[in-house]
Amino acid sequence: MNSQRLGQVRIIGGDFRGRKLPVLMADGLRPTADRVRETLFNWLQWEIVGARCLDAFAGSGALGLEALSRGAAWVDFIELSPAVAKQLVQNFQTLKVTQTKVWQGDTLQMLTQLGLAYDGIFLDPPFGKGLMQPVVEQIFQQNLVRPDGWLYLEQEKGLDWPRLPEGWQCVREKQTKEVKYGLFKKEGNDSAHP
Repeated sequence: MNSQRLGQVRIIGGDFRGRKLPVLMADGLRPTADRVRETLFNWLQWEIVGARCLDAFAGSGALGLEALSRGAAWVDFIELSPAVAKQLVQNFQTLKVTQTKVWQGDTLQMLTQLGLAYDGIFLDPPFGKGLMQPVVEQIFQQNLVRPDGWLYLEQEKGLDWPRLPEGWQCVREKQTKEVKYGLFKKEGNDSAHP
């Protein structure tokens, strides 16, 4: 039987700053790098407090946990692997966090069951599976992001951004050696501070 290796994720800001939590190192799991998270949450510093968020490919939960640590009101997590989802729940118990729910299953299917709109959605799908475009389309078909909300996209460096509905644009973007990441908002709604 394949024994699961344990790694860890460190929360870099907010109430849980410096806390290290165990992560099951499942195939394709790639926690968002500390430096990338630091940049992202600098972009979101005026918008994360009180926000209702979705971490659509939770994995380690790094993005959603960081959002909770920095004052998000609620975060839903979607995770395909039952073992990884169970570890997420254990980590929330360790932190005594209750404003979360873990949806265990396939993201494309789970998106049809959520039934409410979010202030912000984190999308960091497994690389090489072509999931970004269909997930973006499903989010807009299901009206899961508020008109004044935002999307965070993280994907392989070198790929074009997915097509978004008219009016949605990339307002911030950066890249590392491996990844390209960006913040998307509806035109006329860039309240991001410099």
